[in-house]
Amino acid sequence: MNPVVSNTIDAIQSVIGSEPALLHTPVFEANELAYVSKCVTTGWVSSVGSFVTRFEEMLSGITGAAKAIACSSGTSALFISLKLVGIEPDDEVLIPALTFVATANAVSHCGAIPHLVDVAETTLGIDCTKLERYLKAHTVIKSGRTYNKHTSRPITAIVPMHCFGHPSAMAQILELANEFNLKVVEDAAESLGSYLGEQHTGTFGDIAAVSFNGNKIVTTGGGGAILTNNIELGNRAKHLTTTAKVPHQWNFFHDTVGYNLRMPNLNAALGCGQLEQLKNFVDLKRTLANQYQTAFESVDHISFVAEPPGSRSNYWLNAILLDKAHAHLRDELLQATNERQIMTRPAWEPMQSLPMYQSCPAMDLSQCDSVQSRLINIPSGVSIAQRVPVFDNEGDEDIC
Repeated sequence: MNPVVSNTIDAIQSVIGSEPALLHTPVFEANELAYVSKCVTTGWVSSVGSFVTRFEEMLSGITGAAKAIACSSGTSALFISLKLVGIEPDDEVLIPALTFVATANAVSHCGAIPHLVDVAETTLGIDCTKLERYLKAHTVIKSGRTYNKHTSRPITAIVPMHCFGHPSAMAQILELANEFNLKVVEDAAESLGSYLGEQHTGTFGDIAAVSFNGNKIVTTGGGGAILTNNIELGNRAKHLTTTAKVPHQWNFFHDTVGYNLRMPNLNAALGCGQLEQLKNFVDLKRTLANQYQTAFESVDHISFVAEPPGSRSNYWLNAILLDKAHAHLRDELLQATNERQIMTRPAWEPMQSLPMYQSCPAMDLSQCDSVQSRLINIPSGVSIAQRVPVFDNEGDEDIC
């Protein structure tokens, strides 16, 4: 076995022990069962139950967003967010090439076209310096709108994605958005509990989407939410996701084409029990990340992916990165760890490698290709973090 591979296995096991370890599994240890049981016994299981409202209020309180709207999935939340900021068919929307496919799919669901941009190794998010040069060379601004010189289509929005919970460079992204007249729709699917400075992710742009899939830091089984500080947008989001039904005691009048995308009360009940534990979940995961970072300091040719400076990540998925000279060891490392029941996985396939997005407009994506070929996710769940001795992280602050 290559020494880099064996040393990596040793480093992981020095933190989590020798027991089998999955990548990320949910933990239910508080009021989840009681809340879900209440839904069943009272009969309030659909989207009009009280736990939906409670869940939205808790999300607003945690993130600082003025409005939170619970949805059926993170993808549906992102889709509606794009619709609400005015994305139309044949618009181009800037998204990072290194992301989960839902980011691109949500753009496509609007009839719009993903425009793929490169990522920075330091944040795993959009490389703003490179993107600025690209936009200045390949776009033109007419009547307050930015157009792709090569396709003549408008570029109307940018979707920063906070990869693995690590905040993107939002100050620079907002500057670019202002310069090129772009709406900012944050894909905060993975970053509940993450902060840039003192501000929670998902509250920097016009609107944002969060995911509560089964593998997220907090789960509702399946679900998502829209976050916004724009009250009008938030009210519109709730209306559109509730079939655009005008409130009335008995009449069924719908004033526009709407969508049935609200989160059921059953899922929200589970989520309320989970949100009550979010601070503890983040503390445990940050402790795990700290231990991993220390363990990998002594491993040559591989580094731990740490939170960007000035941020506080939830470390949803921990990741390690091979140096460029040892990228060829990635698959050997994946095979060796999984054979030892240490679940690891590579990053998602870049969007430009997927058949439906290969023809999308794109800038040079060499950094994305390089990072994707060298990056490996390692066991990260709260259940894994509970194996690690807890200590106080100096400088860490409460998230609630």
